[in-house]
Parts: sequence; C-alpha cells; structure tokens
Amino acid sequence: MPVLRVPSWLTMAILTLCGMVVSLQQTLVIPLLPDLPAILDVSADDASWLVTATLLTGAVATPIVSRMADMYGKRRMLLLSLVVMTVGSLIAAIGGNFPAMLIGRAMQGFGAALIPVGMSIMRDQLPREKLAGGIALMSATLGIGAALGLPLSGVLYSAFGWTSLFWSTALVGAFFLIAIPLTLDESSQRSPGRFDVLGALLLTVVLVALLLPLSKGATWGWTSGQVIGLTALSLVCLSVWVPLQLRMRDPMVNLRTAFKRPILFTNVSSYFVGFGMFLNGLVTTQELQVPADTGYGLALPVAVAGLAMVPGGLMMLAFSPISGRMLNRWGGKPVLLIGGTVMALTYLWRMFDNDVLWQVMLGNMLVSLGSAIAFAAMPALVMATAPRSETASANGINALVRSMGTSSGSAVVALVFASLTVTVDGVVFPSAQAMFTANGLGVAVCAAGVLMGSLIPARGHHEKDDDGTSAGNVPARSAQEAQEKVGS
Repeated sequence: MPVLRVPSWLTMAILTLCGMVVSLQQTLVIPLLPDLPAILDVSADDASWLVTATLLTGAVATPIVSRMADMYGKRRMLLLSLVVMTVGSLIAAIGGNFPAMLIGRAMQGFGAALIPVGMSIMRDQLPREKLAGGIALMSATLGIGAALGLPLSGVLYSAFGWTSLFWSTALVGAFFLIAIPLTLDESSQRSPGRFDVLGALLLTVVLVALLLPLSKGATWGWTSGQVIGLTALSLVCLSVWVPLQLRMRDPMVNLRTAFKRPILFTNVSSYFVGFGMFLNGLVTTQELQVPADTGYGLALPVAVAGLAMVPGGLMMLAFSPISGRMLNRWGGKPVLLIGGTVMALTYLWRMFDNDVLWQVMLGNMLVSLGSAIAFAAMPALVMATAPRSETASANGINALVRSMGTSSGSAVVALVFASLTVTVDGVVFPSAQAMFTANGLGVAVCAAGVLMGSLIPARGHHEKDDDGTSAGNVPARSAQEAQEKVGS
C-alpha cells in the first residue's frame, strides 16, 4: 500500500490520537462496574477482573511488543497492537457474556504498547524541531484519556447501552488500521538478532506475579497465601531473569542500557510521578462524590463529578505544546523537575484547602498540569541516552515503570482509604484523615520523583547516539530523513 506524503502535524495527530484511544479504553468499563454484576450475572469481585485483565496484558505487552518493534518494524508492531485491541473490542461487544468480555478486555490491553512504539516512530519521522512537541502531546494522552474517558463512557452507556463502549473502540481502531498504512512509513532502523523467547516468558511471569497482588491484595488480604506466594514467585523469577538478560547476546531488555544513570534515574522518577498522577484521580473522585457529612465531600452526582474532572484532562492537552517548547529551551531534566515540583506543592496545598468545588477542581488541574510537564520530559530523557536501535524498547520499559507506579498508587491508596474510615447513614467512606494522609502521600512520592530526577546527569554528559550524533536532551532527527533532506 503506497504511503502518502503527509506533513509533520498529521503524523503527530495520527499517533497522538492512537495514544488517546488507548487511554480511553483503559477506563472504558469503570462507569459500568456497579452494574456489571447484574448485566453479566457475576459477583462484584469477578467483575473487577475486567479491569485487572487489561492491566496485566498491558503490562506484559508493552515491553515485549516494544522490543519486537525495534527488531521487526515499528509500524508493523503498531498495527499488530491495533489489530489485537480492535478484535478484542469486537469480541466483547458481540459475545455478550462474562468470558467473552474478559477475553476482549485482555486483548484490549495490548493497546498499551501503542504509546511507546508511537513515540519511537516520532523519533524516526519527525524533524528535530517538531519532536519535543510530539513527545509532549503523546505523553499527555495517558492523563487526557483518563480524565475524558469517565464522562464519555458514562454518556455512551446511558444513551446506547454497554456494548456501545466496545463498538466505538472497534470502529476507531478500524479507522486507524486504514489510516496508519496510508500515512506512516516503516522505519528503516532495526535491531538485529534473535528474539529472546525465554526472557519474554520469564518477564511475563515476573510482571503477572507482581501486579496481581497489587491489584487483588485488598480483596485477598495483604497477608494471604495468594499475595505472599505470588510475590515470592515474582522475586524468584526476577533473580533468574536478571543474570539471564546480562548473559544474552540479544536480551529481551538490555539491562546495561537500562542501568545507565540517565535512564535509570529517569525510570525511578517516572515510577513516583506515575504514582502521584494516578493518586490525583482517586483523591479527586472521593472529594467530589462522597457525602458532605464525611467532613470533606461535595456529594456531587456521578455525571457532574465526571464533568468536574474534565478540565484536568483538558489542561494536559492544552499545555502539551508549552511542554514541548520547554523541552526545546531547557532540556529534559529541568522540565521533569518543574513538573514534579508543581505536583508536590499542589498536594501540599490540598492537604489544607479542599473544602469547596473550585479548590478541588483547581487542585486536580494543577496536578494534571505538573503531570503533563513531567511526562513530556521522561521519553525525551530516555531517548537522549538509548541507542536509536533500542528506542521502542527503552520507551516501553519507561511506560511499564510508570504503569507500575500507577498500580502501586492504586493499592496503597486503597489501603489508606480502607484503614481510615467514617460511617455515614450506615455506609462506610474514607475519612477526612484518610484524605489528608493521601494528599500527604502525594507530597512524598512527588518529592521523591524530584529527588530522583535531580540525580540525572546534566546535559552534555549523555553518551553519543548510535548514529554518532550527540543525543543531548532531545534526540536528533532520523538519519533517513537527514539523507532525504540532503538529496532534495
């Protein structure tokens, strides 16, 4: 299929919208959770697996598909992820029962790989002056989708029924399956070698055994046999996987690259910032919806509360071009530190002022703003050090670390909310002390992200890229594009 010559803005738009669809479908079933047990004739605990399945497959698919993108073609793996996500949406929409929806939701998780692979395509195809803006916009899609997905899903569910959520995802996926081959070139950058099957299998066990307790620990009990056994299994497999990766000629994850100071401290900082970003949604939802008798709640209906969270997502979208300019002007490290600092200071303010609607909305918007700034810096810092042949894989690991931060945030905040409660009209809610503690936790994790970010080597200390150019803080355009420019 011939590829149309398209402007840079259209390349950015196609890839960014792909990322937004991924973020939207991750929150797709959340408005349905209270009704799913009746719809599917299952228990509430069974229904929660529809969220867990997407989380697990997304975590596993992201590093594996990203590595395959470096080896076998980035556009090819982008399309493969879209195919699996789209078919999963069709299975969930047509099946009409719990097993079909569970399979469909698990397949939708493969879409998580679209964001790191899309960023690596931007590195290959966008000119240098456009790259920072594209990275910032693509990075912001996680928060944008989360903020817009809840009210949008609620509207579709109310108007057209629960299957409309999956039909809409399938239609959008089909559109991109047509648009991407027409508008995006396949990258000429490839990582040679054989795919590390054993490393991929061991990594899958490590991630599933680690994330399952984080997702189900509150239900199973944090000291239960399942949690302890799975955690032990994860640690044992990790102890086998790490030396295996160091010995392999073509490892699943190049740990020597991952342990370079710029990437290592960027990833550790990403974990804490991801934790802080996800905590924002959990805290804001409680503040907006719980009864006023709790001492802090605003008792808004679900639909109104969803609309009150939309400005936070729009803030990430509106500020992403500014984040790109900040990257071009100052580089990745200062931008990461600015974003994390904004988040930490906002949580500090929210510990004492969250009594009225404008304060809750402003707090949500400011944390979203800080997240947009920090998230824009992370892939830029990673790509400044990672060899061009490992761009997708390095971004995939960074995306995985951020995802682990959000999963940890969910588990820890759920524990805080369950431990500090107040009863109103016979119903248990998190207490005002729980909200104070959660916001204090936000200060701590965002400050930790800033501290880790401060340890990233300053600009000028980065290694040379594998094409011989200085990586700096924002990577150079692709060699292929530079050759085309000379030839023209």
